[in-house]
Amino acid sequence: MMNERCVLIAGASGVIGQSAVARFAAAGWRVLAVSRRAPDVDAGVAYEHVSLDLTDADACRAAAARFAGVTHVVYAALYEKPGLYAGWFETDQMETNLVMLRNLMEPLLTAARGLRHVSVFQGTKAYGAHLHPIALPAKEDRPRDAHANFYWLQEDWLRARRADADWGLTIWRPQVVFGGATGVAMNIVPVLGAYAAICRELELPLAYPGRPGAVSEAVDADLIADALAWAADAPAAADETFNITNGDVFTWADAWPGIARAVGLEATYSAPFALVDFLLTHEAVWDRLVARHGLRATPLRALLGESHHYADLLFGVHAPDHAARAPVLVSTIKLRQAGFGACTDTDAMFVKWLARLAERRIVPPPGA
Repeated sequence: MMNERCVLIAGASGVIGQSAVARFAAAGWRVLAVSRRAPDVDAGVAYEHVSLDLTDADACRAAAARFAGVTHVVYAALYEKPGLYAGWFETDQMETNLVMLRNLMEPLLTAARGLRHVSVFQGTKAYGAHLHPIALPAKEDRPRDAHANFYWLQEDWLRARRADADWGLTIWRPQVVFGGATGVAMNIVPVLGAYAAICRELELPLAYPGRPGAVSEAVDADLIADALAWAADAPAAADETFNITNGDVFTWADAWPGIARAVGLEATYSAPFALVDFLLTHEAVWDRLVARHGLRATPLRALLGESHHYADLLFGVHAPDHAARAPVLVSTIKLRQAGFGACTDTDAMFVKWLARLAERRIVPPPGA
């Protein structure tokens, strides 16, 4: 059908991509899920998987014929290096992320004559949160933080293509994202689930690994998916940049008892320690759990992706003992005034995603 709405979701197997696939499919959209591996969504979710390596320009050009009917794009693909954090400062990491976007969008902009809207993602690194304390709350209309970042490379490329085109562009800056994807760069829900399962097996409490302080915000991947669906056809979203959060604030130390209850363990506090070291030291324990509980046969490193490194960063494990952890807070007033006001309780979000891991047989249930 000529008027059919078709969304191409790049990075469909990622933490944002999987929720977006489910959300748009539930709303009756035709969904093209572009990723190297298929998104891990519930049975019955209707989508077409396009297996594609976005670093391969020839493959992207060859796939362009499948993009002719695309009316909307959600670009949530991401390249990160092993170890995660160090790569944020390296030019080749930034260039690779630009190349991936360009490889997909150049043939798509030629093929998809009915394109109406593109959503793309940045984050709090746009405000320099990985480099220095940020002005609170961070707002979208402030000048660019003066540092090298692939966000600026992608944004400049898209804005140049947007000039005189018929499609709108929305740039999203989510806070820390939580969802159901495994084996990805930045989703610590599987990290928490695996950590809890290993602690239960070793008859240990759920010790908080991080440092105190550091007020922050979270955002549920399902909430982002709702916002993407809203922005797809909302005139107020076109050519705008929006922060997005759950709507509340939290600290990891204060959220920890609720996380422990969700996994059926006692919360305790001790000196900071690296989850990277703890988890990789207990790979054999994980393998034993997978076999005994009939879980998906996922090796621990494949389950975690690079997210255990992200967890250590969020928990401030390697921060100097004397250093105060600066809060990272963003304003969401602009998004609410534009017309999207949905919110999610962060404590309830942790409970939801940890329960879903067990329901999908990725981790053992809390009582096991």
